[in-house]
Amino acid sequence: MSTVETRALTKVFSEVPAVNGIDLMAQEGEFLVLVGPSGCGKTTLMRMIAGLEEPTSGKILIGQRDVTALPPRTRNIAMVFQSYALYPHLSVYRNIAFPLRARGADRRTIAEKVRWAAGMFGIERLLARKPRQLSGGERQRVALARAVVRQPLAFLLDEPLSNLDAKLRTLARDELKQFQRRIGTTTIYVTHDQIEAMGLGDRIAVLSEGRVRQIGTPREIYSDPADTFVATFMGSPPMNLTESDGVLLGFRPESLMPKSAAIAFSAVTIPMRITRIEYLGADCLIYGVLQPPFPEGPAIVRTGAGGPPPCAPGDLYEFSVEEPDLKRFDRGTGLRCNSPRGERERHHRR
Repeated sequence: MSTVETRALTKVFSEVPAVNGIDLMAQEGEFLVLVGPSGCGKTTLMRMIAGLEEPTSGKILIGQRDVTALPPRTRNIAMVFQSYALYPHLSVYRNIAFPLRARGADRRTIAEKVRWAAGMFGIERLLARKPRQLSGGERQRVALARAVVRQPLAFLLDEPLSNLDAKLRTLARDELKQFQRRIGTTTIYVTHDQIEAMGLGDRIAVLSEGRVRQIGTPREIYSDPADTFVATFMGSPPMNLTESDGVLLGFRPESLMPKSAAIAFSAVTIPMRITRIEYLGADCLIYGVLQPPFPEGPAIVRTGAGGPPPCAPGDLYEFSVEEPDLKRFDRGTGLRCNSPRGERERHHRR
């Protein structure tokens, strides 16, 4: 178990920075998730930490040891890829044993560690099979067992659940989180799925255009976004944004309530022309268009199990948002106004 740190890490491809001066620290035993849209630099960052990509500049430290110029095999980290990268001609046993054989471990040690890793993931009965005989979820477990058998200082996981169907992905996410808590190994996890990021991460680093936009706990990222990118990327549906008094006003879909239900004197009235209503079982989404005094623009309301208010497509309906649930952003920079985090970020970007 060890820390993993990057200092001003940069990677430039054809004069275009894919990773642009990233400072990042994964604490000992932490599950840190890197999340962002395709092309934001998260996989390039991961590959540099693993030693598979050479940085243009900056440093990488694992356990406070500078490994920037070291080859992958000397960094004592394990990486699980999206494709799992299993050897198709080897049995599950030999796939798991491969990193131990490469290190010259004796047969008895290999057998003990393979059985231990297989038992941790419940795949003992699969040891004689080949990867083609396994389901997607079983392959994922084999890849993780192969990673853990080395007992590395840190795990790097690059979208390891993306090939699973939705139901299996939810189950695998829970298993992965429990596994990481049991072994306590520092883990950096890459995903483009913000729901996966919220469900797995002790902390989340949100990336865009090669930079870290915000780092924080899932609650901090969702409730206190540093800028409009984080506000609209994290959350499904995303935060609503509209112009008001020279700033961008943001409010989450679940923060909207019927005007009659508002209890705070400082609540802001949000008039909407309803366009459609979507029933999703436990939730209901109300889509509409904002009305004056706000500029016309789309907005979404989320209501809970109690059902939607008495409105229908075509209705003009007044919602309210209480002041603590309103977020204000600078129109020019997109940064939060009157937020200590926003002020620090504004100073950092100068």
